[in-house]
Amino acid sequence: MQIQDVTIRDQEIRLGQFVKLANLVETGGVAKELIASGAVTVNGQVDTRRGKVLHIGDEVGVLDLDTQKIIAAARVVSEHGADYDDDELGEYFDEATADDDFDPEKWRNM
Repeated sequence: MQIQDVTIRDQEIRLGQFVKLANLVETGGVAKELIASGAVTVNGQVDTRRGKVLHIGDEVGVLDLDTQKIIAAARVVSEHGADYDDDELGEYFDEATADDDFDPEKWRNM
């Protein structure tokens, strides 16, 4: 079975929202029931908390309760790529070429 990548805008999303966004269920009501029944896994562990916060890289699966096999799965990915982190400037910031004469007051008052 393939795991589909599902892109989110922020760095986190709630489990109930993600199950619906990933089209693992038809409606939010079905998502609520499915999660409460113990048929949803997060990173391989059953989780019954609809409000569980998922982060980039988390994997969500839907179990067939009779066979205990995963029948559908999705992975949380960022629209900026899997390794994107808002707190790291990484390759986008080069200290050697930064403008040390930057005046924030000048830009604040424009």
